[in-house]
Amino acid sequence: MSEIETIGELDRDDYVLLLNSEKHNCFGCSAKNSSGLQMKFYTNKEIDLVVSWYSVPDQFCGWSNMVHGGIVSTLLDEAMGWGALVIMQKLILSKTLEVDFISPILTNMEIRVEGSVLKVNSEREAVMQGRIYNKKNEICAKSSSLVSLFTMETIRKMNVVDEMMLGEMDRLIDFVSSIK
Repeated sequence: MSEIETIGELDRDDYVLLLNSEKHNCFGCSAKNSSGLQMKFYTNKEIDLVVSWYSVPDQFCGWSNMVHGGIVSTLLDEAMGWGALVIMQKLILSKTLEVDFISPILTNMEIRVEGSVLKVNSEREAVMQGRIYNKKNEICAKSSSLVSLFTMETIRKMNVVDEMMLGEMDRLIDFVSSIK
């Protein structure tokens, strides 16, 4: 494995590492999923952005040392999902996902993946946006996703997420509230 190059600082001191449960197996963010990306997310004090500084391992390449497009889409989708949870304190289900691939993303090179809210259409629908920047702070990919928004209470009523995981999400939301 080649040495990881790091991206220019986005004043990381202004960002707080978000809590993440070890009780789930998410491909994007679970630390216990050895086949997954194991992304870590941070937010700022304004709680208007989530960020992950990440270096994509070689096993997620497409051609040579370029990151596979499906992985790029997953990075963006994960950031947008965390953005909705942290910024709006809502869970989402994506209705659409649009990705613009602007320039290649290379494995073992640190990137910055961002997720934020672009527009809230109603209490049940929003448009999320994601962006990936390279070490030169150039945008490599961007995305938007029309999402359905769900409160924790609605998800509980739907009985599609187990109570243990919902408790962990409640804990994250409480943590985010304490940052402000």
